[in-house]
Amino acid sequence: MSLPLLKLGAVLSTMAMISNWMSQTLPSLVGLNTTRLSTPDTLTQISPKEGWQVYSSAQDPDGRCICTVVAPEQNLCSRDAKSRQLRQLLEKVQNMSQSIEVLNLRTQRDFQYVLKMETQMKGLKAKFRQIEDDRKTLMTKHFQELKEKMDELLPLIPVLEQYKTDAKLITQFKEEIRNLSAVLTGIQEEIGAYDYEELHQRVLSLETRLRDCMKKLTCGKLMKITGPVTVKTSGTRFGAWMTDPLASEKNNRVWYMDSYTNNKIVREYKSIADFVSGAESRTYNLPFKWAGTNHVVYNGSLYFNKYQSNIIIKYSFDMGRVLAQRSLEYAGFHNVYPYTWGGFSDIDLMADEIGLWAVYATNQNAGNIVISQLNKDTLEVMKSWSTGYPKRSAGESFMICGTLYVTNSHLTGAKVYYSYSTKTSTYEYTDIPFHNQYFHISMLDYNARDRALYAWNNGHQVLFNVTLFHIIKTEDDT
Repeated sequence: MSLPLLKLGAVLSTMAMISNWMSQTLPSLVGLNTTRLSTPDTLTQISPKEGWQVYSSAQDPDGRCICTVVAPEQNLCSRDAKSRQLRQLLEKVQNMSQSIEVLNLRTQRDFQYVLKMETQMKGLKAKFRQIEDDRKTLMTKHFQELKEKMDELLPLIPVLEQYKTDAKLITQFKEEIRNLSAVLTGIQEEIGAYDYEELHQRVLSLETRLRDCMKKLTCGKLMKITGPVTVKTSGTRFGAWMTDPLASEKNNRVWYMDSYTNNKIVREYKSIADFVSGAESRTYNLPFKWAGTNHVVYNGSLYFNKYQSNIIIKYSFDMGRVLAQRSLEYAGFHNVYPYTWGGFSDIDLMADEIGLWAVYATNQNAGNIVISQLNKDTLEVMKSWSTGYPKRSAGESFMICGTLYVTNSHLTGAKVYYSYSTKTSTYEYTDIPFHNQYFHISMLDYNARDRALYAWNNGHQVLFNVTLFHIIKTEDDT
């Protein structure tokens, strides 16, 4: 190929490199690519003006508590990070602007060469026409060579036209970069007007207030269930295991009650580690057999349903005797209104941040769930709420902050399908899935101290982590 064609090939190669660089680099630098800021995986969005938003989880795989906080928009604690990001972006834009300037100079140089070549090509075309008119005076060989050379050059004319268009595009990009640089410089100057030492002190103050607030944090709305973590595999297909939500931090005793009927033996372990290893610390022989798997340990005492009755028993582990017993009026028992899996699960005893509860069904409420708050000492019903959810259609249920959460099945595919708030006496249908790893759940109870769900999953003792949503009003919201 001739020297002009080699030069033109180099020019076109340069244009291809420039075009490729522009398409891949410019969008990412000026924020036009497809990357977006991730949003929290939550089901509820609340304006930051309403106060601190806290998404708290019980623990991560290492056992550490997790608390994600979204601060009110008045908070300036993230300005330092934003300033650094702006400075970095401004530097990238300035570097890009310099690169564009270099490319522009090279492009202008090559563009002048292209214009010159274009003029030569047009002149050659005119000359060829003149020669063609007088071709009878030329030798046939020279005419054919000239025609072939012209045929090679003709397809390049539209390419040169595109090149001129691309050169204009580079000029436009250069102008846009200048405008963006000016905007970023203005934003950086605006942020730089703040006293960063003062902002740092405000951040420290807010962190201290947040820690104090988190210490008082108790109640929230269930947003997500994750896990489970398998603690141990033991016992029959049905059973219960639990810890005391009111126990001190040093008291981590575990109680284990295998089977849903025809048993009176409660096994105690000093810690989760002892429970896993099977090192029992004590065994209790209850005076009555229990019914179902829906027992609860609360403030040092075991609360359970006496077999073949609607009587609730309070048994003290420290004293080794029954402290109270009372009939739960009208409550169905002995598989009259059990959960979907049966197992004499008519009466479910549970505890949360508010106190002790009983969940059951009555003929008077057409077999639908009734929630009763109990006096932990006398077992008297202090207040009851009648829901419209059939007890026999519920897989399991648990209380968190005075709200009853009901699952729609005890089998694979189960999810929290219904909730009833005793605070507002209202219900809603929910859609909170969880992983039923071993296909059959016969016990599911919330522990307020651990912020976790204890479950008996087909002969496996497992824990589910829960994520609760909290709104903490700031002082400015009063």
